[in-house]
Amino acid sequence: MGWIGETVDSIRSIQIRQLLTQAVSLGMIVTSALIIWKALMCITGSESPVVVVLSGSMEPGFKRGDILFLHMSKDPIRAGEIVVFNIDGREIPIVHRVIKVHERQDTGEVDVLTKGDNNYGDDRLLYAHGQLWLQRHHIMGRAVGFLPYVGWVTIIMTEKPIIKYILIGALGLLVITSKD
Repeated sequence: MGWIGETVDSIRSIQIRQLLTQAVSLGMIVTSALIIWKALMCITGSESPVVVVLSGSMEPGFKRGDILFLHMSKDPIRAGEIVVFNIDGREIPIVHRVIKVHERQDTGEVDVLTKGDNNYGDDRLLYAHGQLWLQRHHIMGRAVGFLPYVGWVTIIMTEKPIIKYILIGALGLLVITSKD
């Protein structure tokens, strides 16, 4: 009959109690992932403790597909640090290096200018219209570590949504047909 026939027979033989048990197990997995994410947010002080490098603008240091771990402390930001920041009007964060730090004399607040290591000029063209510096509220965190190439899974699923749907379907089928 084959693998597909066996899977269909397995789905038909599922009892309501087993289906509820599997649904609760799946809910616990999702809830656990959310709790871990929120705990990481509290520990790191960053709204997004893990990000994926999406472009080659930071090569050779970070390549497309690398995962960065972020931390946001109260320490002042220094030139040379790698930060992840959001720009007003853009939803995807940017990973670049701080090249200049400007402290305002009147308030003591620090503004920063960034640049991708693989880019020719600074990021002022990327900033919102009329914006010359990033303020602290734009910065999501500082890069404190990375895992090379692991983020490619995210990139592939974003660029090719059919793969994401196939993976989710396969995992759902696995949960439904498991006998535990």
